[in-house]
Amino acid sequence: MAGLHILFEDNHCLAVAKPAPLLTQAPPGVPSLEALVRVYLKERYHKPGNVYLGVPHRLDRPVTGVVLFAKSSKAARRLSEQFQEHAVAKRYWAVLEGSPETNEGVWEDWTRKVKDEPRAEGVKPDDAGAQRAILSYRVLQPCPGGHVVEMTPQTGRMHQIRIQAALHGCPVCGDEVYGARLPFGPPAESPRDRVIALHARALTFEHPIRYEPLTVEAPLPDMWADLRLVSED
Repeated sequence: MAGLHILFEDNHCLAVAKPAPLLTQAPPGVPSLEALVRVYLKERYHKPGNVYLGVPHRLDRPVTGVVLFAKSSKAARRLSEQFQEHAVAKRYWAVLEGSPETNEGVWEDWTRKVKDEPRAEGVKPDDAGAQRAILSYRVLQPCPGGHVVEMTPQTGRMHQIRIQAALHGCPVCGDEVYGARLPFGPPAESPRDRVIALHARALTFEHPIRYEPLTVEAPLPDMWADLRLVSED
């Protein structure tokens, strides 16, 4: 499968670098990372009929980075439990317009999904549907238009990094949904084809069969090259 970037694979798990603006999952006939991985497994292992593939988590369409799949129902169940219990450590890199208040810290906000719209909003703690959103961050380095920031969410809210960055006055570059002014990535005619400067850099989880900690990292996409980063470490 040309273009499918495998980051890790064994008999139980498969980690892939998701490009943007590809969907993680989609209805039949709509391009998605899940569909590409199913074709890969079917062709590589000469599997007849349907191919089992568990999808314990997803990334937003305009986001790049690590997506973890399960190759068996047992692995899928155990990985899903880890994500539900927030036992998976997620590390993201983002290019933010401007800069956070300090070089490192913790953001704690209250957010909720906007009814009938694919976005979230900041709310007060006692508002209906409010959910606490917590993440830690550290500024890695300046870059044209802003700063590269590493973020580690401690909760799993809708568009959490995107909405929290916007609430703190430094939205993710390219993220017009949350007020970004600076573009990012290749030009796109349709809003659904736009990408943002948010990359799921690494996942650390417990292997569902061996019960050993495992970290999978995704290299930065080519569209980050113009940022002239000093290092990817």
